Amino acid sequence: MTTDTPVRSRDRSRPRSTRFRTDIQALRALAIAAVVINHLWHGRLPGGYVGVDVFFVISGFLITSHLFGEVARTGRVRLGAFYARRIRRLLPAALLVLLVSAILVALYLPYPRWERNAMEIAASASYIENWVLAAMSVNYSALNDSATVAQHYWSLSVEEQFYLVWPILMVAAVVWGARFAARSSLRRRVLSALVAVGSISFLASMWFTAVSPNQAYFVTFTRAWEFALGGLVALLAHRIRPGLVVANLLTAAGLAAVVIAALVFNAQTPFPGVAALIPVVGTAAIIAAGNHVHQWHTWFTASRPVQWLGGVSYSLYLWHWPLIVIAPFALSAERGTVMNLGILAVALVLAWLTKRAVEDPGQRWAFWSSSVRRSLLLMLAGMLVVALAAAALFVGGRIQSAGDDPDGALPTGGCVGPNALQDERCTDPFGPAESVVMTAKNEYFYTPPECSDLLTLLSYGDFKTTRNCDFSTDGEPTQRVWLVGDSHAQQWQGALFDLAREREWDLTISYYGGCPAADVAFTGFRAPWGQSDVDRCRQWSRDVSETIAADRPDLVFTSMAARYQSVDDGTATPQLDQFADGLARDWNRWADEGIRVIALGDAPFNGEVRNPDCILLNPSEPVVCAVDRSVAQPPDPLVLAAERSAHPLVTVIDFTDQFCDAEKCYAVIGGIPVYYDADHLNLQYVRLLAPVIAAHIDAGASPHPG
Repeated sequence: MTTDTPVRSRDRSRPRSTRFRTDIQALRALAIAAVVINHLWHGRLPGGYVGVDVFFVISGFLITSHLFGEVARTGRVRLGAFYARRIRRLLPAALLVLLVSAILVALYLPYPRWERNAMEIAASASYIENWVLAAMSVNYSALNDSATVAQHYWSLSVEEQFYLVWPILMVAAVVWGARFAARSSLRRRVLSALVAVGSISFLASMWFTAVSPNQAYFVTFTRAWEFALGGLVALLAHRIRPGLVVANLLTAAGLAAVVIAALVFNAQTPFPGVAALIPVVGTAAIIAAGNHVHQWHTWFTASRPVQWLGGVSYSLYLWHWPLIVIAPFALSAERGTVMNLGILAVALVLAWLTKRAVEDPGQRWAFWSSSVRRSLLLMLAGMLVVALAAAALFVGGRIQSAGDDPDGALPTGGCVGPNALQDERCTDPFGPAESVVMTAKNEYFYTPPECSDLLTLLSYGDFKTTRNCDFSTDGEPTQRVWLVGDSHAQQWQGALFDLAREREWDLTISYYGGCPAADVAFTGFRAPWGQSDVDRCRQWSRDVSETIAADRPDLVFTSMAARYQSVDDGTATPQLDQFADGLARDWNRWADEGIRVIALGDAPFNGEVRNPDCILLNPSEPVVCAVDRSVAQPPDPLVLAAERSAHPLVTVIDFTDQFCDAEKCYAVIGGIPVYYDADHLNLQYVRLLAPVIAAHIDAGASPHPG
């Protein structure tokens, strides 16, 4: 690639002399404050994530201003020089924080979390973290993974991809315009390109947010229009000259839009899509009104504290998130107000030091500022160092977990696991566990070698749901059994695998993460799903019901996270009743075919009612993680559905007494951690419940033995 790209015509207008925009620096301060408050005190500012969108608009404005100014002055864009400036401005601090973060992960986080952190650190160093998170967002199991130290680099990845592509598009627009539209001005050609890119991106953002909201949040093409709008303000600045009164009104309206979005939006707001217009247009309005040096807010926005915060905003963004992830483990305590204030203070100090010692000197360092080639080589060297650190972290996690065996022998004893709740002779049923670190032996999703690869049965394109697990010794199983549902059915499979091996079953398992196996009008899991995902979930639910009825196995186990799932049949009937009735319809249909149906009641809440890392932070006193039974185990639609079914072949196992006493539900019982992650059970604990399931099976089909 050449570093200079000539153009054949020039805009006769020249950009006005630039001045330092205190209003833009104040916007940076507002944006970083919104993001940091959202991360530290989420409930106080649930929509604070819009601060990222404010940054995107600012970037679009500034980069377009700089690039267009260069084209207008010189007739060319020196691409190499532009990229070298971006490298010197952004990479030293970003790579430093990633390297330190990798070290902190190795020092403080439990080793099962090293691999995921290592992968995201490497992805962040390569500026593809947003695409990694987008890919993971369609993996339901990944939704419960703990946050990594590099997760926040997704927005930096989007920005870097914009910095990579936009100069090339601008040059292409200028060259194409000079060749085919010589009469149009330089500004008009670039403006046309921005309008085209922005319009296509905004339409894509609306569509993809409706279809696949989890992915839409991270992918670049749903955010490009935000940069484009900032660019449009830059190109139209010579025409946007509001009077002082109008400028004041524009600034007030823009600020109100950003603040209202930060206060009102939350995790359930479909975003970016149409909703993003509010903070994005608000930011654009503030920038457009900034031609006036003295406005109603200038006394505050131009003040030294606000300008200082805007100046360190980049480094503060880099540092605050790793500290949030690491601090509870470094201090062995859950985050509260005092720790949050400490994190904020440390992040501000580190941001200031990084600004003074890394960001600013990195841009002035003569050795690389005088050479595009050296800038590129040092960038690659820095990325390689971070990649090696991430690789070491990944390999270290693999080595430490090499001895974990999900199918190994279980702990034994009368007071181990759920047995400790049932035996009054157990003197300390809620005492410390031998280990609170969840490793491969605790993975609820472990699949033994008796199970086949995913089948084409109940598959939808590349999406497959079903396996067959043949535990018979001579190809003649004693019973044919199904286990169906979402991951809350999957979490019980460890116990059923043990029973299937002991009883020589042919076991078919079919799971759709987040999706209920029920005759209900499903709309989403925790938050509304995109329509295509809703349609596929509903299709699988009806298909699996038809398949089971046609297959007529001896026994069907089913479970699901019904309390997390939303249904709406348009009748305003309470969701609990909609779910219970829909489940009963399916179960009765199977039972009418002579199939015995056993519903596995859902376990008490974990991450919904306590810090999922509670026992990691309180290993010597896990009883502090106990939660009131009425809070941890609200009414379960599966239990209610079995009661409403009234069919003698439909029963339910309510496991509540295996997790709770009369008052509390616990996170460690009989020396065994109950949960694997925020809302799935520990494989070892589940396997210890196999005798409870076996007793229910052997009790016959007596109505609702519980």
